[in-house]
Amino acid sequence: MGKIKAAIIGSTGYTGAQLAALLYNHREVEIKYLTSKTYLNQKYSDIYQNFNSISDIICTEDELEEISKNVDVIFLALPHGIASKKVTKEVLYNSKVIDLGADFRLKDKETYEKWYNVEHFSPELLNEAVYGLPEIYGDKIKNAALIANPGCYTTCSILSIYPLVKNNLIDTNSIIIDAKSGVTGAGRGVNLGVHYCETNENIKAYKISSHRHTPEIEQELSFALNKKITLQFTPHLVPMNRGILTTSYAKLNENVTKKDIVDCYFEQYKNKKFVRILKEGIYPETKWTKGTNFIDIGIFTDTRTNNVIISAAIDNLMKGAAGQAVQNMNLMFNLDESEGLMTSGIFPA
Repeated sequence: MGKIKAAIIGSTGYTGAQLAALLYNHREVEIKYLTSKTYLNQKYSDIYQNFNSISDIICTEDELEEISKNVDVIFLALPHGIASKKVTKEVLYNSKVIDLGADFRLKDKETYEKWYNVEHFSPELLNEAVYGLPEIYGDKIKNAALIANPGCYTTCSILSIYPLVKNNLIDTNSIIIDAKSGVTGAGRGVNLGVHYCETNENIKAYKISSHRHTPEIEQELSFALNKKITLQFTPHLVPMNRGILTTSYAKLNENVTKKDIVDCYFEQYKNKKFVRILKEGIYPETKWTKGTNFIDIGIFTDTRTNNVIISAAIDNLMKGAAGQAVQNMNLMFNLDESEGLMTSGIFPA
């Protein structure tokens, strides 16, 4: 088999650019198409000068059905509400699709439409889509045609507390997730709220009790326990370019020990290349995951309050988006899942 032929639809956002960088350095991939509405007919390296002497591709329109006939995999780096119009049975017959947006993450059409306030145009594909968390659904991903790549907050939140839920070690009615994100999580579009003068020297909570990643986290944790879970999720915007830090709290069930907790994490994530369980007393920091596909998880307990506190860090553009998409692609094409991703990151940056 020759190289995997790939297309990135929506290649000029932050996620699309990170994805292009990863694929250009992937020895098994050849990028055939980079699409953009904003920069139509412009050379990719003129938009992002860091691709000078690397890419000579001209940005084209996202004619998905035609593109699907000429590639093996399509990455969709688009805002929500678009992919469900574009992905069809015909497209999936021609090519595998990895959607980095939200359109296929939620299994229930009504839940999606309620939280995203848009119509879903291909509900028949919702059950066909595989949720793209390799550490949980790796075997299903290998045989999938359509991957719903998880969001950044959700990846960090789910992976950090999944073992506690799956092993029934906590009171699931007590889960509180405090999450913080760098400004690239808001995308590259013009938005007053993420201007430099608005974000520098500032931190704020936003979308309290209404963030769209909440039902995604609840869905996956509910699947883990086979029980409906409702939790509190509060995101914050912090003045850094990239990174996610979540700190999650829950009440321990009766007679659960620190050893029980630590053991369940090592059992859940044994042989998972991109999960790093930190040594006792070491706190996750976004600077150590920047530019990597790792999630760092720190496990803490408070005997005074009977709480378990799980802190975790990822790079929102890597494990929270483009890196995880490449990890999923690797599994779909029977490659080592770390191909093109095993890097220690960028420090200092």
